[in-house]
Amino acid sequence: MSWIMIREPYDTPDATLLRRDYYDEVASRWYGRPATAEEIEQGLTDDGAERLRPPLGDFVVGRHNGRPGACGGIQLCETPPVINGTAPATAELTRVYVRPELRGSGGGAALLTALEDAARRLGARRLALDTRHDLVEARALYARNGYREIPAYVQRPYAERWFAKEL
Repeated sequence: MSWIMIREPYDTPDATLLRRDYYDEVASRWYGRPATAEEIEQGLTDDGAERLRPPLGDFVVGRHNGRPGACGGIQLCETPPVINGTAPATAELTRVYVRPELRGSGGGAALLTALEDAARRLGARRLALDTRHDLVEARALYARNGYREIPAYVQRPYAERWFAKEL
């Protein structure tokens, strides 16, 4: 069982399918029921994914034994979080997703490593993110991989917890 992480445009068929699955899961958890096709489409519409390509960002697709199983994006922050009195070049993690049946297989850590490398290529020295209380698997993944909880650096719908890591 092996993972391969590849930089890939956010709108390829595999990347689009994974982003759709991401929105399906986060919307279903939020509503406490299966998300409708309309709710998933709403998540994909005007979600800012166009920023997930150089020079502002990047996108990574993870394949497990050749099949798409994970994805994530980074984008340079317009208003980086101030931590310890400074705000160095910061990129933000977004749309980090590993298919449920593949969680625990090392894909999340490999995906974060690939996204951290992509952030460094863009000149970032710190990664930040926001997530929700109910996404406990994501929060555990970030903590296991050196991300620390920080004060809120953005206010937006669904942002309930914030993390950062120095690169």
